[in-house]
Amino acid sequence: MKREEFSEKRVLNQIKLRADLVVVGGGLSGVCCAITAARQGIKVLLVQDRPVLGGNASSEVRLWVLGATSHMGNNNRWSREGGVIDELLVENTYRNPEGNPMIFDLILLDKVKLETNIQLLLNTAVYDLKKKDADTISSISAFCSQNSTSYELTAPLFCDASGDGIVGFLSGAAFRMGAERQEEFGEKMAPSEEYGSLLGHSLYFYSKDAGKPVEFIAPSFALQDIKEIPRYRSFNAKEFGCKLWWVEYGGRLDTVHDTEKIKWELWKVVYGIWNHIKNSGEFPEAENLTLEWVGTIPGKRESRRFEGDYMMRQQDLIEQREHEDAVAYGGWSIDLHPADGVYSERPGCNQWHSKGIFQIPYRSLYSKNIRNLFLTGRIISVSHVAFGATRVMATSAYVGQAAGMAAALCTAKRLLPEEIISKAQIAALQQQLLENGHYIPGLKVTGNDDLVVQARISASTELQFRGFSHEGNWKTLDIPSAQLFPLQAGTVPVFQAEVNLLEDTVLTVRLRGTQRAGNFTPDLELGEQQFSLKKGQQTLRLDFSTSLSEAAYVFLQFESNAQIQLGITEKRVTGILSVFNTINKAVSNYGKQSPTEDSGVDAFEFWCPQRRPNGQNLCVQTEEVTAGLFAATNIRNGTDRPVVAPNAWVADPGDPAPELQLEWDNMQYISHIDLWFDTDFDHPMESVLMGHPERAMPFCVQEYRILDEFGNEVYSKKGNYQSRNRISFARPLQTRKVTIQLKHPSVHVPAAIFAVRCYKA
Repeated sequence: MKREEFSEKRVLNQIKLRADLVVVGGGLSGVCCAITAARQGIKVLLVQDRPVLGGNASSEVRLWVLGATSHMGNNNRWSREGGVIDELLVENTYRNPEGNPMIFDLILLDKVKLETNIQLLLNTAVYDLKKKDADTISSISAFCSQNSTSYELTAPLFCDASGDGIVGFLSGAAFRMGAERQEEFGEKMAPSEEYGSLLGHSLYFYSKDAGKPVEFIAPSFALQDIKEIPRYRSFNAKEFGCKLWWVEYGGRLDTVHDTEKIKWELWKVVYGIWNHIKNSGEFPEAENLTLEWVGTIPGKRESRRFEGDYMMRQQDLIEQREHEDAVAYGGWSIDLHPADGVYSERPGCNQWHSKGIFQIPYRSLYSKNIRNLFLTGRIISVSHVAFGATRVMATSAYVGQAAGMAAALCTAKRLLPEEIISKAQIAALQQQLLENGHYIPGLKVTGNDDLVVQARISASTELQFRGFSHEGNWKTLDIPSAQLFPLQAGTVPVFQAEVNLLEDTVLTVRLRGTQRAGNFTPDLELGEQQFSLKKGQQTLRLDFSTSLSEAAYVFLQFESNAQIQLGITEKRVTGILSVFNTINKAVSNYGKQSPTEDSGVDAFEFWCPQRRPNGQNLCVQTEEVTAGLFAATNIRNGTDRPVVAPNAWVADPGDPAPELQLEWDNMQYISHIDLWFDTDFDHPMESVLMGHPERAMPFCVQEYRILDEFGNEVYSKKGNYQSRNRISFARPLQTRKVTIQLKHPSVHVPAAIFAVRCYKA
């Protein structure tokens, strides 16, 4: 027994810890920052004030993770974020295709605990800090409520991923809160005072069918007059979770210090909504429904935004401006909400898309006046308008990866964050990111350390792609439909399309391209043909007599006509998609974006894929093979996803034993091999609520072997589902030849690899 009598003031248990980097905030941006840095060999302290990781993506809030893919509702093809966030989302899709938020919690904890260079402090809140001088943080103080311990955390570098910017705030870092006036940056979307200058918080609830009638007695604080919520007429009893994103409040308050007040108002609204659904008599389908879960902390959208050496603005996004120091990208719409939230008469959001993804510069990821402070997540250096797009979680996580890699580079070279710019280290940072699967628009892996650059590359077969032959299946042309075709520079080949006419009618076919390389918005007219056709099945010959100045994807578009059927196929190939001019209201896609003239936003059409099992390719072929489209040498072209071409080696589907061979004249000493497979960067992989049709993406090679020059197996894998496979050898592999033998993922999908990289010991 321990008994202690003491009349003087006691002090808390105190622990001092030191690391190379302290990351404050365990949301996705902090997690991805910490993992990225730790894998580069530096010691990281990850401090999270909640019992779980994930922030708004955790089981405490339950918002799905999204970024540039935007529910597949925009024109950003193959734009899912790479690197660590890709690994997490692919892992979640495989382990948790049902979208259970508790399982996502588990995956994040598991991934962090696997990193021996990370020390994780949960339930630990930062409350103070010390500074070495006016511009430099020396340590932070934090308290863990579960073990009643105070921590002093010391490091040369700090990263604020806390959402509200607690480290930046305490350190004196320059920040802003609220919207800039239009005159400051010339942003035409800058909101009026009436609309409001802050986005509010949201709180969600889950319901379930109990199998018998369930009574609900509302708490005394529940909203009594449901008509205070203008949206009450469109309530849906079966809607739950983050589909209730519009349950928002707090944009007129201080979204940091009034959070508890905002939470109580959101509880009032949530229980008022549920009381109306259960007890108004207007929702008989809700009789057996019961509340399963109600959030206890709100999901925050906006509070402080900190100032770096560059502040992104609307024009950076809409014009897709290029930055020499680009280290990440975004692609969500500029998504602003009325400050009155759920009580507003206005639509719950105001979303405007750019024509493609936009770069995010490194200069926005560190404080302009606190020299050893990185910024990540939603607090990076952006205007309120630009924040509308950069704030979403997959983008925040991607920025976190860039900050984590920058911290590792700073540690290795004894630099401060700004010195990556001033001491000309930005190219090194970009290459380190790219080599780890972190795609940056407009940049390629140079492969200075990659032995594959000097290898002779050959393959058992290369897919000689002409398109897809008809196999007997048809799809009615009830919506405008198109096949995306990658073509080389030069004369556009003649196309052939299989059609079946139910009646005599007229068909219009257009060939369109993009004005900007790498975009997938069809805003360049290349040709049009119109056919008067008789009833019955036939093959159309489409000769547009035009050419391309550079390699690009083109859209072969068929205008809607319910009297016409197009041939479709179940076959799928890496980097090949059909797209449709459809509506996705969840992201303000109504088929065409039609902004007002004074908004500074472009008008254009949306052409988006359909989710599997739909979205079959159209039976369209070219009369000639597009040479080199899926060549084996693509594995070292430095781009690991489709952009202006598929950028992959693809084997012929009829190849019974696909294999790649790498050969050198001299003996090579290989420490590790990186293989980059196709996990379908076009699939959004929402983390919760929305289920997915497959656990492993249909394009991903699941089984392969690696052989040395004598045919000895040095590695094999079955059941792969991840984008990146790193094969490390305890002793360097000595060989003049590496053979990679693969199995096709399925009878419908041929084997494909984006990249193979070999690194010397």
